[in-house]
Amino acid sequence: MEFSITKPAVQWFINELDLSEGDHVRFFARVGGCSTVQSGYSLGISKESPFEPAKTFESDGITFFIEEKDIWYFDDHDLKIKYSRKYDEISFEYSGQDHD
Repeated sequence: MEFSITKPAVQWFINELDLSEGDHVRFFARVGGCSTVQSGYSLGISKESPFEPAKTFESDGITFFIEEKDIWYFDDHDLKIKYSRKYDEISFEYSGQDHD
């Protein structure tokens, strides 16, 4: 599983979550919502320190991570997080497995 975030998406997180250098952002599996990789679950976001990170991505002094206990959610799919200027929001793009 690969995990990446575009520069504009990193800036969105910095602005929306009031992040500073040295902060951490966790992506985790949460019950409810809509996902193309896990029915009945969606991707949650929280500002917290890592405990047992399985995947990390660092940019602009911020560490984005996925904990080992949440890696199942991705089902061997890669995750790319992008920012849409048109909608002023981020989007999650999954690739691999059935989703190329």
